[in-house]
Amino acid sequence: MYDKLWLIPLFPLIGSVINGLLGKKVIKSEKVIGAIGTLAVALSFVVSCKYFFQLLGDEVKVHENIIASWMSVGQFQVDWGFLLDPLSALMLMVVTGVGSLIHLYSIGYMHGEEGFYRYFCYLNLFVFSMLMLVLGGNALVMFIGWEGVGLCSYLLIGYYFEKKSAGDAAKKAFVVNRVGDFGFLLGLLTLFWTLGSKHGVWTINFVEIAEHGHLLGTGSVVVTVITLCFFVGATGKSAQIPLYTWLPDAMEGPTPVSALIHAATMVTAGVYMIGRMNGLFAMAPTTMMVIAIIGAATAIFAATIGFAQNDIKRVLAYSTVSQLGYMFLAMGVGAFTAGIFHLMTHAFFKACLFLGSGSVIHAMHHAYHHAHLHDDPQDMRNMGGLAKKMKVTYITFLVSTIAISGVPLFSGFFSKDEILWWAFGSTRGSWILWLVGAAAAGMTAFYMFRLVSMTFWGEQRTDARAKDHVHESPWVITLPLVVLGFLALVGGYVGIPHVLGNIFGHIPNYLEHFLEPVFGHAQETYHIAVKEHLAHSTSLEFLMMGISVLIAFAGIGVAIFMYIKRPELPGQFVAKFSKLHRWCFN
Repeated sequence: MYDKLWLIPLFPLIGSVINGLLGKKVIKSEKVIGAIGTLAVALSFVVSCKYFFQLLGDEVKVHENIIASWMSVGQFQVDWGFLLDPLSALMLMVVTGVGSLIHLYSIGYMHGEEGFYRYFCYLNLFVFSMLMLVLGGNALVMFIGWEGVGLCSYLLIGYYFEKKSAGDAAKKAFVVNRVGDFGFLLGLLTLFWTLGSKHGVWTINFVEIAEHGHLLGTGSVVVTVITLCFFVGATGKSAQIPLYTWLPDAMEGPTPVSALIHAATMVTAGVYMIGRMNGLFAMAPTTMMVIAIIGAATAIFAATIGFAQNDIKRVLAYSTVSQLGYMFLAMGVGAFTAGIFHLMTHAFFKACLFLGSGSVIHAMHHAYHHAHLHDDPQDMRNMGGLAKKMKVTYITFLVSTIAISGVPLFSGFFSKDEILWWAFGSTRGSWILWLVGAAAAGMTAFYMFRLVSMTFWGEQRTDARAKDHVHESPWVITLPLVVLGFLALVGGYVGIPHVLGNIFGHIPNYLEHFLEPVFGHAQETYHIAVKEHLAHSTSLEFLMMGISVLIAFAGIGVAIFMYIKRPELPGQFVAKFSKLHRWCFN
C-alpha cells in the first residue's frame, strides 16, 4: 500500500542529475532548467500528499518500507528502508510543499545568473537529502541525509564562490556542522553497542529502538550520555548555542537558499531528530533539562542580536536562530507536538519573510542598477516607504511578521502559545523557562516590526536617482509569497489548543490527535504532561495567554513608536548606549 515511498526522494535526485549533467552544455535554456528543477519537487509533493491523506484514513499509523538490504554482519542487519508515520508524513508535506514554492520563486530571482543550472542541481540535491533524512527508517539512512544537507548547504552558501565572504561562510557552515555530526555518530555508536552487548538487541532501526529503548534504564548514565551526544548533533544542525555561528553567515548564498535552509530543510533536522527519538529523550530528564535551558537561552540571546542589525537578511537569520531556540525549549519540556507544530508554522512564515526580503532586494538591486549606483541593496537604512511601491510583497510580509510576533488568530500565535504554556506548566518545565520564552517573544515582536517600519513604512530613503526605478517583482516571485502568506495566516488552525477549542464548539486539536501515535506513548510512560492541577485551570491558561499577547503588542507598540512616531529616538539611543549597541550588534 505504501510501497512507492521511494518515489518521493527519487524525483528531486533525477532533477539534480539531469540539470547537473546536461544543464550547461545540452539544455542551456533557463526556463527548461527551472521547470525541470521545480517539477521534480512538485511531483514529490504530489506523491507526499497522496500518502499523507492515505495515512489520515488508515488505522495503522506506522509503515516500514524496505527497499533493499544494505549491509549484514553477524546479527547486525541494515536495510535501505523508509518509515512513514504521522511525524515523517507531516515533515514530507512541509519539505516538498515549501520546497516547491522556493524552486518556483528561484526561476524569477536567479534569472540571468551565470551558474543557473548549477544552482538548480544543488537545490534539488538539497531537497533529496532532506527527504532521505526525514524518511530514513533507521539511523544510518537518516545519517546519509544528515550529511547530504550539510554538503548541499556548503555548495549553496558558497554559490558565489568568487566572493571571499561566501567561500568563508560555506566553510564555516561545513566545519561547525562536522562538530555536531561527530556528536550524532558518538550517540549512535554508543546506543548500538549498549543495546547490543548488554541486551542482545543489535539494531539501529527506529521502530526497534522505540520498542527496546527502555532496556537502557530511565535516567541511567548511559541513556543520558547517548541523548546528550545526539543533542550535540542537533545543536550543530539547528544552530543552537554554541554552534549557532554558521547560520547568520549562511545568508551569503542567494536569498531563496536562505529561505530553504532557514525554513523547510536543514535547520529543522535537529528538531526532527529529537522528535523521531522522543522515547529515548523522555527517558533522560537531565538531557531534557539541558535542551530546554539551551533552547531558552538561544531564543533570547539571538533576539538581542536581531535588535541591532541593519541588513534585512541578517535580522531574519538571527530570528531563525531564536525561533529554533523556541522549538528546542518545547522539546526540552516534553511538548513534542508543540515543537513540531512551531516547526511547521515557522516554515510558512519564515519562508515568506525570506522570499519577501528577496523580493525587496531584487527591486532595490534593479533600481540601483538603473541609476548606476553601488549602494547596498540589503541595508534597511536605504529603504522606507516601499509599501506603496510593492503592495503584494508588503502585504504578505506584514502577514508573516504578525504571525511570527504571536498576534492572536495568526499561525505563530497558536504554536508559540502552546510552547509557553508547556514551558510554564509541564512536569519538566518551570516558570523561569516561561519567563525567558515570554521575554524572547516580546523581543521578536519588536525587532520584526522594526524591520517592517524601516523597510516598508515612513519616508522613502532610497537615493533620489533610484527612487522611481523601485517596483513590484514579477509574478513568479510574488505567487509563492501569496501562497506562503496565506499559510502563515491560516496554518495554525490545525492545532487549536483545547482551551480555545472548547469555547468555539469543541473544535479538536487535530495536530495533537494526528501525532499522538508518535509522541503519546513516551509522554504517557514517563508522565510528561502539563501538571495535573494546572491542566484543569482554564482561567490560568487564559491568563498566561493574555500575558503573552500583551507582551507581543508591547513589542510591536515600542517598535512603531521608535521608528515611525519618533524616528530620531533610535539614533539618540545608539549614541547614548554605544557600548550596549556594539555588544548587541556583535
